[in-house]
Amino acid sequence: MANDGLSAGAAARRLGVAVTTLRTWHQRYGLGPSRHEPGHHRRYTVEDMVRLQVMQRLTAQGVAPAEAAAWARRTSDPAALSSSAPSPSVPSPSGADSALSGPEVSPSPEPEASASHSGPSVDRAPRPGSLRPEDSTEPALRAAAAAARASILSLVESGALIADADSGEGRAGGGQTIALGPRADPAARGLARAAMRLDAPAMRYILDAAVTHRGVVSAWNKVMMPVLIGIGERYEATERFIEVEHLLSRSITEALSIVPRPPRELTPRALLAAADEEQHTLPLEALAAALAENGVPSRLLGARVPVRALLDAVDRTGPAAVVLWSQLPGTGDVVPLELLLSLPQPPLVVAAAGPGWPIADLPPMVTPLSGLAEGVRVVSAACA
Repeated sequence: MANDGLSAGAAARRLGVAVTTLRTWHQRYGLGPSRHEPGHHRRYTVEDMVRLQVMQRLTAQGVAPAEAAAWARRTSDPAALSSSAPSPSVPSPSGADSALSGPEVSPSPEPEASASHSGPSVDRAPRPGSLRPEDSTEPALRAAAAAARASILSLVESGALIADADSGEGRAGGGQTIALGPRADPAARGLARAAMRLDAPAMRYILDAAVTHRGVVSAWNKVMMPVLIGIGERYEATERFIEVEHLLSRSITEALSIVPRPPRELTPRALLAAADEEQHTLPLEALAAALAENGVPSRLLGARVPVRALLDAVDRTGPAAVVLWSQLPGTGDVVPLELLLSLPQPPLVVAAAGPGWPIADLPPMVTPLSGLAEGVRVVSAACA
């Protein structure tokens, strides 16, 4: 960044937002350019850019703009960040699921350009990765981005930052938005915005933060699943956004993979598989990660596991628990479950997970799983 600072247009390009967004942040929240020389326009300094990056990243995760601006203004004083308490309008943390936690997200547009705006606008989407310090050739901007990252992590790790929910979600039928409802978790709203922008770096930041700071079960139930369901509803209403679902699914897979696995010396006693012709595996990936989080290793066979292959795997590994996933009714055939139970040495637990199974027709010895938390409890107990 030049010593004389950046113009509003140059700052907007660096951030990947509209100039009108910068004007809004200046006029409403006091995050304007601080360098001024008589006869010239004001210029954005390095410190100004740090504040703007913090503002941008926090609003991307669902923090109300006014609260994000309050925290952004504190970034110029590290002592204030470490010692000051939240303002009276910010409630105290009440639990891991309520606190907004995690590293910074990549650039995002300010979502409040108008009162009717209810989701991210494609023509205002930022350039992915445009603020990564490692991509900048200017040491000052690299330092600004690093300072923004440190400031956000300080807020996150202190537990002081709580997102203030808003109710501006769009309907399922129109617009570039995913309807999550007024009580949606702020991180889920940020994830939905990033998903609709196809902003993979932002999705990873949000997802990694949720998994790391909340745990797999909470991240799955409060952040991942609402957005997956919302995208499914958008597809039903518009027959569009398959690309959004695919990129989000990939991002979730990558985020779940960061959970440390149990030591190699522990033999996996849980076998997880999707039913024959069933292609959905994200819930099984979440179960494998949640089990690992609890110190329980597992084998995940993946999608579309033929019955013969499933039985061979059980015969060779002798698992204590087998979880078979069915997402769609067309894959919820109970025959594989019956065959598992008829083995000379059947698993201690044979569980049917997913909405595709006909609950009324399940064999009596099959355990239906109603959710991820129950799956972790049942499988962990069987493998103990």
